[in-house]
Amino acid sequence: MAQLFSVHPQNPQPRLLKQAVQQLLSGGLLALPTDSSYAVAARLDDPQAAQALRRLRGLDERHHLTLLCRDLAEIAHFARVDNAQYRLLKAATPGPWAFILEATREVPRRVSHPSRKTIGIRVPDHAVTLGLLEQAGQALLSTTLIPQGESLPLNDPLAIRERYQHQLAGVVDAGACQLDPTTVIDLTGPAPAVLRRGRGDPAELGLGAPA
Repeated sequence: MAQLFSVHPQNPQPRLLKQAVQQLLSGGLLALPTDSSYAVAARLDDPQAAQALRRLRGLDERHHLTLLCRDLAEIAHFARVDNAQYRLLKAATPGPWAFILEATREVPRRVSHPSRKTIGIRVPDHAVTLGLLEQAGQALLSTTLIPQGESLPLNDPLAIRERYQHQLAGVVDAGACQLDPTTVIDLTGPAPAVLRRGRGDPAELGLGAPA
């Protein structure tokens, strides 16, 4: 059964975060809260991670997975960012946004989009998520925890544990969080395109309705 780590949502206990991260470093999947909804994460350098995440969600390889990063500097390690893209990222980061960007060579091919060579990138604005990233010392591969065949993400950690007890190594319980997924913005075209409207309001970034 997936191990439950009950942490304080604003001041998470480092000892518990370290224990949860050990599940990731050992090759397991970890459900964690973010500033939008719960997500499921894995180690980026685990050869089986992308396949495991897609299998849990029922996704194919064309669905963009997302790298959870600690800051803008880490984004630049995994994605090619020009000046205009950087300004938009700086205005939106951290926050409930995921940006589609051209992947660098630091992103394994099994993780990026198979034909476009792009990747989702975000910096979450949540103390628990950022604490886990600090404990891991690296970006984590993730996807919003939306059950296969459903449209809304999960936000109850106990329900997540019960539903995925044999697929997850652990669940980080910081209480219920938002029910909205991230807002996804594609920055690889001639102009930013809103692919999914979630918790982040595109108008805050001067963008319009979803494409």
